[in-house]
Amino acid sequence: MEPAPLINVDPEILGGEPVFMGTRVPVKTLVDWLVGGYSLEEFLDNFPSVSREQAVQFLTESGMLMLERHGTPAA
Repeated sequence: MEPAPLINVDPEILGGEPVFMGTRVPVKTLVDWLVGGYSLEEFLDNFPSVSREQAVQFLTESGMLMLERHGTPAA
């Protein structure tokens, strides 16, 4: 079974900016909040339409992509 889509890109929603599926919350907002020193809990409290699962999946997949791009350190 394939996982549900995480991100929606639709020109009718925020001009096509990538948002968490089923919300109008840009995925970049999560990154901005974390870089700004806020916790994941604070982000989720302020954007209740984004589920914890969506946020964690986004962070996990983003991290995996970066490791693939730059290679993982030798064990």
